[in-house]
Amino acid sequence: MRLGFVLLAALAIAACSKPGGGAPSTVETGRFADGFPRPDRPVSGIVAPEWSSGPDRDAADESGQLIRGLEIEPGMTVADIGAGSGYHTLRLSPAVGPKGVVYAEDIVESYLSGLKREAERRGLKNVRIVIGEDDNPRLPAAAIDRAVLVHMYDEVESPYALLWHLATSLKPGARVGVIDVDRAPQNHGTPPSLLKCEFEAVGYRQLSARLMDGGVGYLAVFEAPRVRPRPADIRPCRAVR
Repeated sequence: MRLGFVLLAALAIAACSKPGGGAPSTVETGRFADGFPRPDRPVSGIVAPEWSSGPDRDAADESGQLIRGLEIEPGMTVADIGAGSGYHTLRLSPAVGPKGVVYAEDIVESYLSGLKREAERRGLKNVRIVIGEDDNPRLPAAAIDRAVLVHMYDEVESPYALLWHLATSLKPGARVGVIDVDRAPQNHGTPPSLLKCEFEAVGYRQLSARLMDGGVGYLAVFEAPRVRPRPADIRPCRAVR
């Protein structure tokens, strides 16, 4: 396990702009109509409203590790991007308490309908439902203290646009936590070096990356951009193959 941690840390801090050494370089991949670059990697399809069933995630205390890793506290406003069935939303709600807010965002309206019913059944009055778009989470401006993207980043068709638009909703110094597994995107994962490179291409700064207990993947934490690049200036990262 210690060897795996050292390897992950080395990947996470590798400079994404330097070719070779397993770190992604930049490449021109073509652009969407709005000027954002297309990712140089496969995009996984959305296959289910949750990454895994509850018991194994509960045993690993996945939500607890996420909350502690991001230092989520009562009164904060947290965005669960790609909330799906709401596994984390339902656990973040009591963590932020009655003075906090959890925005549960997804692009699949049917997932959010079920989550809304469950939140109402539990009496979670601090949960707000948001129907976003693949390239824009459609969250309130400058409102978010913490955002989480859990086992869904490989499903984002336009990741640079999503991160760019998400930045407008983050407060200064806000943090974004990503839980994923270190495997190829076509196998429903994201190599940590590629994740770091894509976030940094939009102006985010990585604060930490570590393996999580219980085999649920790694947690990478990023700080909100101080300055966003123009979409035309974003250089996409070349995926290591």
